[in-house]
Amino acid sequence: HLYLGVDKPHVTLDGLRPELRAGTLTADKLDRYVYRSPRLGSLSVLFGNLAREQAEYYEPDDMLRLLEASRQAFDLTVADVSAYWDNAATVCAMKQADERFLVTTGNLTHFQEDIQRWTGQVGGMFGIAADQFKLILLQASHRSMGGFGMKEIRKETGCPSFAELKLVESVHLQLDSGRLDEWLAAQDKHAEAFDPVANPLLRRLDWEERLRRQDRPWLRRLMFHRRGRR
Repeated sequence: HLYLGVDKPHVTLDGLRPELRAGTLTADKLDRYVYRSPRLGSLSVLFGNLAREQAEYYEPDDMLRLLEASRQAFDLTVADVSAYWDNAATVCAMKQADERFLVTTGNLTHFQEDIQRWTGQVGGMFGIAADQFKLILLQASHRSMGGFGMKEIRKETGCPSFAELKLVESVHLQLDSGRLDEWLAAQDKHAEAFDPVANPLLRRLDWEERLRRQDRPWLRRLMFHRRGRR
């Protein structure tokens, strides 16, 4: 929420817990609870649980109800589970996901921690192996001394590679200032920095076929824009 400049979100995941527990959350209700940036079109955001100590209160069924409501309400659901594997939300989201991504950096302690403590330990307990995750590597514009590349990290983690992002310093400045959506919408070149992830994912999800079956003007504009740069 801070990345989008929302200091006090109106609704967060912890506010939905009573409805999740009672089984009364519907797609229409979820659609009313999400935050919509005026700059990013039809992107809807449900802000996560702000009370870390309350994570243990969520049951697997709560998360399954949330994911089902999201499937009915939206064309695509992206669950950002951060690095916390020890809760029902993360495990359920990963088990239900059609595509799983491990996002890490070339820092040795980063990707070793990600794979050994989270996907390696907790994931294995629930039948989620490391090779079920695709690797997205975040690199600074200038690789620091001692950083590892995709080939080394792929060998260490056992995850197949998917994409490498070389993010400029201005991305972090926008995150800190709460203007990420403004920055992405300001110029095409800002959003294009994420094309190494977006383009192959669009192809994997076969969005062009979805366009032929559904009337989604925003999807049509997106695909036209993407095809124009290939």
